[in-house]
Amino acid sequence: MPHADVPLSLDTAINLADLETLGRAALDQNALEYYASGANDEHTLRENRAAYARLRLRPRVLVDVETVDPSTQVLGLPLRSPIGIAPSAFHGLAHAEAERATARAAAHAQSVMTLSTFSNTPIEEVGQAAGGRLWFQLYLCRDRALSQGMIQRAEASGARALVFTVDAPYLGRREDNERHRFALPPHLHAPNVGPREWLAGVETDTGSQLANYFAHLVDKTFTWNDLDWLRAQTRLPIVLKGILTAEDAALAADHGAHVWVSNHGGRQLDTTVSSLEALPEIVDAVAGRTEVYLDGGVTRGTDVLKAVALGARAVFLGRAALWGLAAGGEAGVARTLDLLHEEFRLALALCGKPNVAALGADVVRRD
Repeated sequence: MPHADVPLSLDTAINLADLETLGRAALDQNALEYYASGANDEHTLRENRAAYARLRLRPRVLVDVETVDPSTQVLGLPLRSPIGIAPSAFHGLAHAEAERATARAAAHAQSVMTLSTFSNTPIEEVGQAAGGRLWFQLYLCRDRALSQGMIQRAEASGARALVFTVDAPYLGRREDNERHRFALPPHLHAPNVGPREWLAGVETDTGSQLANYFAHLVDKTFTWNDLDWLRAQTRLPIVLKGILTAEDAALAADHGAHVWVSNHGGRQLDTTVSSLEALPEIVDAVAGRTEVYLDGGVTRGTDVLKAVALGARAVFLGRAALWGLAAGGEAGVARTLDLLHEEFRLALALCGKPNVAALGADVVRRD
């Protein structure tokens, strides 16, 4: 936190915790509870962060780090550093510019944004703002034609990958959202899924509105055997998001899909392993056949370094990007990405690693 006589602002914030403080203060109760909540007792939500603190670094010294290059690539797209933005619904709860602001910030930072099926902004508008740095996240709907339409729209809007979320046939029980009945305010919509009037047909007077959407709209029958159908719908690389075991990672690779290690930010099944804990066995299981990504609990440049050292091609920010968006719109997301980029570059230097390619499991100690 800044000194007592220096007010906290985007300019005085020096880390993502400062931006989280600003972002939380800018949100109403409905939005704050939606963004912050985890499933049930929130053990997994807390463990996502705690896992990074337990993992210790083994820095090398007397290495030439006059020049440090933190850049990398995901699916051939150059990134300034291995940091992207994960899909999260309803950016309009944080800022009037919603997903457009997030996409512009990602583009200017030479990052990549993953747009949620449940965005408040149409795919086409986000594609224009993203400048070619867009992935699209799909929840498969019972209405396959609706899903086909979204995939086609994403391709036409410049999406470079299709991220298929596999850990949410039902929405996890987020108790604050249930208790206070999370609902979109009247001015916000989910235009990729359908008009507000149509969605009203699956709403109820109790519980989380989003949980009701999932219960009625999302296909719960989709299995590994159906991935061929999904592949037939798109020319884009397919990424399966929500993998936590070596068994499923191997199946993803067998089906020609890339792997996104995630427990949905601790919002689905409580007491699952943290993303970081799951990462090593998943990297071993795919054995270089696919790219591997990770989200969950990343708040420091050393977190990025640890995940990349253990085999992640890149990490993706969920809540951290939303706190930045709430704190200052596009500028807040840009500040989030800049701070984390600089922390990661410094961590590389202090570990004696002049570039991302020099990172390996030898830099971390796992007890």
